[in-house]
Amino acid sequence: MGSYLNNHLIKDEKIVHESKFHWVIFLSLRGIFTLFIVPLIERRLSEFAVTNRRIVIKTGFIARRTVEMNLSKIESVNVDQSVMGRILGYGTLTIIGTGGTREIFNNISRPLEFRKAFQEMC
Repeated sequence: MGSYLNNHLIKDEKIVHESKFHWVIFLSLRGIFTLFIVPLIERRLSEFAVTNRRIVIKTGFIARRTVEMNLSKIESVNVDQSVMGRILGYGTLTIIGTGGTREIFNNISRPLEFRKAFQEMC
């Protein structure tokens, strides 16, 4: 469990599922040019979780981006996977909230398990 999640859980909230960036993020020009340091930092510091009350996503270190949506305010969690994504177990999560709010996260490890955990909580 990540430190952001530990510090921001509310009363009686429990983590149901956690995920992180897939190792495929190392296979990019950015990874090669930075000697794999930037993808390593991204993977270690990003947190994706479904709790019994909300979805919590935190990315970044210096420029932090957080998304916290109550389960009741989420219309759907969509998963897009390429053929290679299906073979290696990664994909893109698109979280659509009420009012048309759309949050997209690429290269997430085990995205179908993330969506299943969300669906089981609703």
